[in-house]
Amino acid sequence: MTFAQAAEAHLDDVYGYLAWFTGNRAAADDLAGETFERALRLWHRFDPGRGSARTWLCQVARTVALDHFRSERRRTAREQLAAVPERFEERFAEGLAADLQAALGVLTAGEREVVVLRVVLDFDASTAAGVLGISPTNCTTRLNRALKKLEEALNVAA
Repeated sequence: MTFAQAAEAHLDDVYGYLAWFTGNRAAADDLAGETFERALRLWHRFDPGRGSARTWLCQVARTVALDHFRSERRRTAREQLAAVPERFEERFAEGLAADLQAALGVLTAGEREVVVLRVVLDFDASTAAGVLGISPTNCTTRLNRALKKLEEALNVAA
């Protein structure tokens, strides 16, 4: 598989992952572009024997997103502003029921990340754990906690 084929096949997955992880469509657009630029430079390191191109691209995307968050944190500190985590854009979840949209807003970026990998992209626990750099057990635990938090938020809204 060439880089162009991998990029074309998995562009939507990478963008979706970044959009859910960041909770911000504009940031996801920028980060997706940066992800594919970085992936092109690193394509020679991709080993299909160790995993799929989709998984590898999501790992690159995660690194790009975490670099972005660290950079934003440093910028904020330089400006001597209080560190406020990015809020999940309510309009990102357009088309969802209002109560689900509100419930998604209470999840942290990390919680949204595990939900998108396991539920939206349908990665198995081992694959999602590989992207996150954690054990499959830890990945499953994080998913269960995020889903419980969603369920509690939905029960409050009902």
